[in-house]
Amino acid sequence: MIALDTNVLVRLVTRDDEAQAQRAKAVFDTHAGEDGGLFVADIVLVELCWTLARSYTLSRADIAGIVRALLDNASVALESPAVVKSALAYFNTGSADFPDCLIVAKAGQVGCSHTISFDRRMGQLPGVELL
Repeated sequence: MIALDTNVLVRLVTRDDEAQAQRAKAVFDTHAGEDGGLFVADIVLVELCWTLARSYTLSRADIAGIVRALLDNASVALESPAVVKSALAYFNTGSADFPDCLIVAKAGQVGCSHTISFDRRMGQLPGVELL
C-alpha cells in the first residue's frame, strides 16, 4: 500500500498540469487490480475537497461525485470509509462544506454527544450546537 498526497489527487481531477496528471493516472493504472493499494487519509480528503471548492470553484455536485468515485474505487483505501459515507450523505442534503460534514461524522463515530461551532451552515447538521 502507498499513501497519496492531496496534490496527486488534485492533478488527477483537475488536469491543470497535464504531465503531473499523466503521472498520477499511471499510479492509479498500476494499482488498478490491487484492492486498497492506494491509501487516502482523512486529512487528504479534507484538503482535496477544500482545494477543489476554493481554488477551482467546483460545484458541490462535482465534489460529491469525486468523493463517491474514491469510495467506489476498489484500489483506494480510505482511512475512514464509513465516516466518509456518512459525511457524504450530510454533504448531499445540506449546505455545509464537506470538511465540516466529515468533522461531524467523525465526532459521531467516536461517541461525542455533539459538536460545537460558530459556523451557521455547520449548525444545520445533526448533532451540532451553535455557540
